[in-house]
Amino acid sequence: MMKLLIVDDEQVEREGLKYILEKNFSGLVIEQAKNGQAAIQIVEEFSPDLVLMDIQMPGINGLEAIERINKDHPNIKFIMITAFAKFDYAHTAMKLGVKDYLLKPSKTSEIIDTVGKVLSLLEQERESMAISTFQQHALQKTLPIVETDVVTQLLFDHMHDIHLDELIQLLDIQMSNEKFVMSVLLPKGAERFYSAIKEKVRKTERGWVGALYGRQLPIIVFRQQEKSFRLQAVSLAQAILSIPKSTNNSSWFIGIGNVCHSLDKIRHSYQESLIATKEAKPHVRFRFYADLPTHDENSEDQNLKQLEKKLFDQVRNGKWEEFSSYVINLIHRYESEKTNVMQSQQRVLELLWIASRVLTELGVEPYTPLFSTQIHDFRQLQAETSYLLDYMWQSYVDYCSQLEDDTIQQIKQYIIEHSHKEISLDKIAHKVGLSPIYISKMFKEQLGVNYISFLTECRIEKAKKLMMNPDKSLKEITFEVGYHDPNYFSKVFKKLCGASPTEYRKSLIGMKE
Repeated sequence: MMKLLIVDDEQVEREGLKYILEKNFSGLVIEQAKNGQAAIQIVEEFSPDLVLMDIQMPGINGLEAIERINKDHPNIKFIMITAFAKFDYAHTAMKLGVKDYLLKPSKTSEIIDTVGKVLSLLEQERESMAISTFQQHALQKTLPIVETDVVTQLLFDHMHDIHLDELIQLLDIQMSNEKFVMSVLLPKGAERFYSAIKEKVRKTERGWVGALYGRQLPIIVFRQQEKSFRLQAVSLAQAILSIPKSTNNSSWFIGIGNVCHSLDKIRHSYQESLIATKEAKPHVRFRFYADLPTHDENSEDQNLKQLEKKLFDQVRNGKWEEFSSYVINLIHRYESEKTNVMQSQQRVLELLWIASRVLTELGVEPYTPLFSTQIHDFRQLQAETSYLLDYMWQSYVDYCSQLEDDTIQQIKQYIIEHSHKEISLDKIAHKVGLSPIYISKMFKEQLGVNYISFLTECRIEKAKKLMMNPDKSLKEITFEVGYHDPNYFSKVFKKLCGASPTEYRKSLIGMKE
């Protein structure tokens, strides 16, 4: 339905135009105004899409009326009506956005043709606006999924060079050269605060929130140049810790990693943030990795922090024997160096804690490694440590046993069948009841490709098939295969296929001929 306003000081002219328009255009709602002042008033209530405006009228003339209407209603289209063969007002009318003009008296065919062109233009604009609105709505729905997947890729080495850059652009955040990671450790039952934490971070417009891994929640934060690193981190940590007002937040803890200068180094800041959460003390709710005490500079462990990162990777990549061997050999070394047993015990517990954090990340139920009895000598320390190592590894093996032989194939089939929908690693994990990180790890190990690469390939293959149908536009295909931005779809398609969607479709037509 289109609304049209006829403005002319001669009633005969208004009625004649109304008759012609109602006879030749269905769905038009038409109002009339006898002068410019009346037109301005009617526009406020009627909100027409198109105005046929006479130029010469008593009081406010047509051009003046258009100028005043334009200020508050810039989307209204205008057609001027003039009795002069030479349209002296053309320049002014063009500046005001007038689309066309009619001469008095006009032939019926001229009226139909001129009005029809502008109505067609309005229809096209409505369609474009509807598509744009749909795209924006769809994009807003998918952004949280994009955000968690980007964080997953960056923190767990699942980089996807095909579209990571485009995903980052979609998130439209004030990125900076410096960034760091905060890890929020939530107690059991606090998972319900996930949305509230995301909202706190979203309001800062400076961070991305990942998915919950066990009860660990990673946040990538971009540095604000106007604030110091510590002030920004403390402000966000305090804002997050203020969320559980109705419950005791004493068991919430936040570790803060160091600043890094590129996204490909962000994983190190993440590991630092987790290490910073060890030894939570009463009345301390967050800690900076940089504030952790360093060991004796003369010790062989002076590069301890780098070693801890290496051990993180060993456990995450399933190299449990290497990790276990290092811990047991460390006990032997402490014994040969006659290190205090209590100090040795503490160091060993720190390493076991690192392993427990990684296992939690993979989905194993959180387990805090503690010795069952007081340690008196190194023989006892080795026995108790071996028991804890075996227990932790068995927990992981039991967890992995949930993954049946055909689970990855089921996930693969699920992605193929639902590739046109919003599929995230987190959503798949909920569906099969396993950790998203563990699924991603196993998916890559068994199929040789990460799940996002596989999902992208599914969508592009479907797009290729749809392109063979000449009745489908590229915009329609974009939405049908699961993308919400034609430009983004085009970039991904070109990177995978070596040609733009338009070029590829032309080659298909050429092959048919």
